[in-house]
Amino acid sequence: MEKKKRSMNRVNLPATVILVAFALLSLYPIIYLGFYSLKTNDEIFYSNPFGLPLHPQWINYVKAVTTFDVLTYFKNSVLTTAASLAGIFVLVLPFSYAVARMRWKLKGLASMFISIGLFIPLQVSLIPLSVLIKDLGMADTYGALILPYIAFNLAFPFMILSVSFRALPTELEEAAFIDGASVYRTFLSIMVPLVKPAISSAMLFSALGIWNEYILPTVLISSNKLKTLPAGLASFVGQHSTNWGAMGAAMMLASIPTIILYLCFSEKIENSLTIGGAVKG
Repeated sequence: MEKKKRSMNRVNLPATVILVAFALLSLYPIIYLGFYSLKTNDEIFYSNPFGLPLHPQWINYVKAVTTFDVLTYFKNSVLTTAASLAGIFVLVLPFSYAVARMRWKLKGLASMFISIGLFIPLQVSLIPLSVLIKDLGMADTYGALILPYIAFNLAFPFMILSVSFRALPTELEEAAFIDGASVYRTFLSIMVPLVKPAISSAMLFSALGIWNEYILPTVLISSNKLKTLPAGLASFVGQHSTNWGAMGAAMMLASIPTIILYLCFSEKIENSLTIGGAVKG
């Protein structure tokens, strides 16, 4: 037994070292950003670009809120992300269930139509989208961001959720129908709770994509009061002498919500990576 334990430890040691190295490598960007946010411009570019901050500039975080108006951009990002996610899942949940569990004409065509969205880059449709938003009188509004975000983020959640719904046993629905439950009741009370890990995974990936999206708010929003974090912070670069430490602090503050989201939903994401986990979780 002792020999087996020793051999197992020898086998596990290289794997542990590799995993720790990979974890540190993955964390390096956020660690570097944390150091960056506490430095002066001189430290960032000349005297100490990679080391620990010699004299931590906590004032950079105060400047990030006052100079870069982070709170306004943060509010806009939260609003557009939350509204877009609500629209996405109100549409994609029933559609995924209908495609995965029901028989109806044009099901394959509708499924293909939604899935095509994965292969259409946002940049390809940017000019016609800009013209459409302008013609609808929606330029410089939250709707100019929310509606395109909903449209461009339907395909990926649809693929995840349709696979998860398809993996559920049909006996669940049969038992519900025998008990007198309607299709809507079965969908909302039985099927949706069973795919919560997949919903969490799809929601997180969609939220990260929307939160970090830069092109649409830059092109469709000109008012500084409506810009989201990526576009708002970028607009300050080059306008005047930039305080890069405060900019780093602003980026650090902008990354906190995504880190919290991942920490909250990481276990459900891991469960949803397998069909069995998505059903059992």
